[in-house]
Order: sequence, then C-alpha cells, then structure tokens
Amino acid sequence: MSRFSVVQLIAVCAVLAIGPAIAGGNSDAGREKASQCVSCHGVEGEGVGENPPIAGQDPKDFVSVMRAYKTGEIEAPMMAMFVQGLSDEDIADLAAYYASLSREE
Repeated sequence: MSRFSVVQLIAVCAVLAIGPAIAGGNSDAGREKASQCVSCHGVEGEGVGENPPIAGQDPKDFVSVMRAYKTGEIEAPMMAMFVQGLSDEDIADLAAYYASLSREE
C-alpha cells in the first residue's frame, strides 16, 4: 500500500470515529463545560490576545483539533493539560456550543 493510500485510510477512519461524537453534541451542556475555555478564548469564544477565536467553528474541525491536542499530534502543553480530562462527549458538547456562537469578523 502506498504512503498516500495509508494517509487516506487513516483520514477516513478518523472521520468515521468523530462522526458519532459530533452527532451527540449538546450545546447547552457545552455551555456549562466551557468555563475552562473562557480565560484564553473569551466569554463568547471570540479569542483573547494571541489565543484564537473558537466561536462559529465547524464542529468536525473543533473535534479533530481537540483530539489532536489530546493525543499529542498537535503539541501545545496548555491545551494538552485541559483536554486530558475531557471525554469524547465533553468534546462533542463543546463543539456544538462553540458552533452555535457567531464569529465576529
């Protein structure tokens, strides 16, 4: 199997794995869980300082990035510390919540 095919297979498996988590996201539950995000990403997910906005983010992208922080695929010590305690359901809820917020351009 070529290297490109392996990458494609991994990408398909990742999409299939995150699908159920996204489908189960509850924005109300996510709002309650977002308190740890506020100091760096703002009350409405608008971003603070150099920390990026997360309001209006696509839930699939949010889940994918959060899992990458959790597995260490993306190296960010502060984010890794926060996501370690989150379940897949927590991440899906946060994704649903931040997707429900408007991103100010």
